[in-house]
Amino acid sequence: MNWSLKPWSELSTDELYELLALRAEVFVVEQTCPFQDLDGLDRQKGVWHLLGWQEGKLAAYARLMAPGISDEQGSAIGRVVTSPARRGTGLGHQLLEEAVRHCRTRWPDHSIWLGAQAHLQGFYGRHGFVAEGEGYIEDDIPHIGMRRG
Repeated sequence: MNWSLKPWSELSTDELYELLALRAEVFVVEQTCPFQDLDGLDRQKGVWHLLGWQEGKLAAYARLMAPGISDEQGSAIGRVVTSPARRGTGLGHQLLEEAVRHCRTRWPDHSIWLGAQAHLQGFYGRHGFVAEGEGYIEDDIPHIGMRRG
């Protein structure tokens, strides 16, 4: 697995295409959830794109955000996605470990927040995230806020 972490300004057009294609494949097509994926956050200062490549193809992706962008108390991880072709290999766990590691390195004095699809609460819980607040519906999918101290 080859990992890279880049701000918007350093993404190549091919990398941008691949990450948007993977997000659309999973979040829009697979989950049959039409939503506005391009939400204006990708290009903001303090947002980093974590890309995981296997055999020349984007296999995993997450968006990391500095404190104050998506969460006032801490950094945030969003758009966590693995390629359907790579599921069941432990790649999701590797992706989350990489994302947490980079958040800790960049923003060591802050907690990490994420909005988890409710059915993935156990997955995120295995990585030290704890449910926070009430559940909510986002794009017709039940979610729960989770935080790791």
